[in-house]
Amino acid sequence: MRVRDLLFAEGLGAYWYDDQAAIRAGARQEGFRYEGTPLTPGFRTIRGPARALSIGLQLEDGFVAWGDAMTVQYAGAGGREPPFDPAAARDFVERELAPRLRGSEVGSFREAPVAPPAAGGQGSPAVPRALQYGLSQATLAAVAHARRVTRAEVICEEWRLPVVAERVPLFAQSGDERHLNAEKMILKRVDVLPHGLINNREKFGRRGERFAEYAAWVARRVREIGDVDYVPVLHFDLYGTAGVEFEGDVEAIGACLARIESSLQPYRVRIETPFDFGSQRAQIDGFLRLRAVLGRLGSRIELVADEWCDTLEDVRAFARERAAHLLQVKMPDMGSLADSVEAVLECQRQGIGAYLGGSCAETDLSARAAAHVALATRPAMVLAKPGMGVDEGLAIVGNEMSRTVAELRARSGQSQSGGFQTISA
Repeated sequence: MRVRDLLFAEGLGAYWYDDQAAIRAGARQEGFRYEGTPLTPGFRTIRGPARALSIGLQLEDGFVAWGDAMTVQYAGAGGREPPFDPAAARDFVERELAPRLRGSEVGSFREAPVAPPAAGGQGSPAVPRALQYGLSQATLAAVAHARRVTRAEVICEEWRLPVVAERVPLFAQSGDERHLNAEKMILKRVDVLPHGLINNREKFGRRGERFAEYAAWVARRVREIGDVDYVPVLHFDLYGTAGVEFEGDVEAIGACLARIESSLQPYRVRIETPFDFGSQRAQIDGFLRLRAVLGRLGSRIELVADEWCDTLEDVRAFARERAAHLLQVKMPDMGSLADSVEAVLECQRQGIGAYLGGSCAETDLSARAAAHVALATRPAMVLAKPGMGVDEGLAIVGNEMSRTVAELRARSGQSQSGGFQTISA
């Protein structure tokens, strides 16, 4: 099966691009927009629409395998690519990649001409990670179509992984509607919640007071409105605000987090990005010091790394030193889906958890691709994306996993019983 032609369609991501530096610095929110001057290169306003480019590989039999290229909500932060420009991306593909793609054989996903990051070859410009992401989705879909199997099965076959017909735990994110959306998650028995979007000093509060109040409220609402047997993991993303409030004092950050954790029993607690120390080396060192502080305090908090852990090489650097308990594999930042697969497996080889993440700014198509990567690689959890409405992300990723599990079970002769239910994370 060969690629006959390429198709393109510009689209929207399910959320917005936000200038993290400006928001963290206290940009005033007026309605849905933020007022003030952007601080991150590539932003014309502090908040702007997320955009995507759908790339279709039209095969000989007429089937079109689609993939969506885009970047993440906080583009340009922590070493990431700037906000995505669909027009510039299409021009790059047509100029640099289309001549090689037209007429190419759809064979192995892992060895496909555009799946690896070095697709450009010697003397050619590097392929932006946002484009690697979209093109690899399309390539995986094309290979799965040619073999008449699911995308998860293609990954399992090419990486020699066992096919496990079980869903992966889902992690949902609340956005700014952190109370209403947390209740949606509880009522839908989400495995890991609520994210919380603690992305400025006001939400974190003086010495962490506002965050402590919110975390305690989440735990209380789980007990009040959740099913008796529902025991989710509580995961909060601090976006570096603890480091800002405590001026980088890791001992003070650890004491604050341990105190908050003590009020959240019996739930497991995960804290993502408590600080942002401005570079990969500083971030790894900070996590190692915080792990030591929490250990001395008897805390069982699980730390999650995100900022400065963008590419496969970054994941390897964090994993080698076991800098955190879980590493986010932020899929658009990884580039090719092949790198996301390798990143999850690297975490597992090093004995730490992989969080197969991404962004609210993604699309339904990229989210469904993520479900297949999750089913094949078995991370600790996968993000319910895209968007910030909770229901949509749960339906897109959760339902894609459930449908694929049904196919896998039918092929293996397993029972079809079991539906959309909480899995222990």
